[in-house]
Amino acid sequence: MPFDREPLVPVSLSPSSSSAPSLRSDPPPESSWVEEYRRSFARWKSLRDSTQLPIQLAVSRVNQFDAARLDVEMSAMLKEQLVKVFSLMKPGFLFQYEPELDAFLEFLIWRFSIWVDKPTPGNALMNLRYRDERAVPAGGKEGKTGLEGPGLSVSQKLWYCITTVGGQYIWSRVQSFSAFRRWGDSEQRSLARRAWILLQHIEGLYKVASFSNMLVFLYSGRYRSIIERVLRARLIYGSPNMNRAVSFEYMNRQLVLNEFSEMLLLLLPLLNSLSARRLLPFSKDKSSSAASNETLCPICESDPAIPFVALPCQHRFCYYCLRTRCSAVNSYRCTRCNEPVIAIQRYGASEIRTSTQGESSEIYKQDS
Repeated sequence: MPFDREPLVPVSLSPSSSSAPSLRSDPPPESSWVEEYRRSFARWKSLRDSTQLPIQLAVSRVNQFDAARLDVEMSAMLKEQLVKVFSLMKPGFLFQYEPELDAFLEFLIWRFSIWVDKPTPGNALMNLRYRDERAVPAGGKEGKTGLEGPGLSVSQKLWYCITTVGGQYIWSRVQSFSAFRRWGDSEQRSLARRAWILLQHIEGLYKVASFSNMLVFLYSGRYRSIIERVLRARLIYGSPNMNRAVSFEYMNRQLVLNEFSEMLLLLLPLLNSLSARRLLPFSKDKSSSAASNETLCPICESDPAIPFVALPCQHRFCYYCLRTRCSAVNSYRCTRCNEPVIAIQRYGASEIRTSTQGESSEIYKQDS
């Protein structure tokens, strides 16, 4: 056999034998498994975070531009309603206070939206809100949707009001004052001319910076304005489960109304009152109320200035009313008795005139 069996030699475990190895050891403390769990969990969490991909948050650029446009439209609507309050005052009264009026409306929108941690009307319609990007981790690993994060801080809200409301008001006032004083004229003194050139340079630099910021915004989708970029106030979705829904109800209504109006413009010239009355036999002419009075014209309900009678029924009409009706249709029927009018005759005359369209001469002989 390749292996030989050897008998096992018993080992004495008596404490008196000093040469035998000691197989007994003290038991671990009761909290050792808790500490080991904590160390293992921290190691596992660090490993998980190192392999987790950051959440890429993409907010629609069209929604952000639409929100800004809706805010401008809301401010214009409020301004229009406020101007109507002073419509009875002296004309041009509000023109000199227009910058103050715009600043007041912008302040009201800021006070009841951004200051109380609510979105502006345009942002609310586009499902957007402001978030403080300074409080969001750089990796974007916190949260499940990437939309988590606090709103704007108090300092950001105040600076937003100062730059948007106060800045626009001051700039509009400076421009109106410089234009009124004509700082840009060459005849002005050098100090005013220099101030005008400085204002032009500041405006040009701001436009260049705004254009550059727009290009960066179109590329990255963050910070649509310079103020938002400086304050690091980013627009994100308010609700992750709200889809972008475009309603075409208003557009459909406008299309239907336009097509209906075009159809009426096409058909109305082809119809007249008599044709419409034939299409609607149940309709009644307004002259039916005057049928009881034989002296009044049944068409215009007034006393005929030039009275004519229809033949053979001998009912009295105005010449213009009866002649236009007979010219409009080939076989006009009397409004009172519904008999065909063969000819017309001046009231009290002995010679008649036929009701055909081709006749052009009229000779009437008065009875003596």
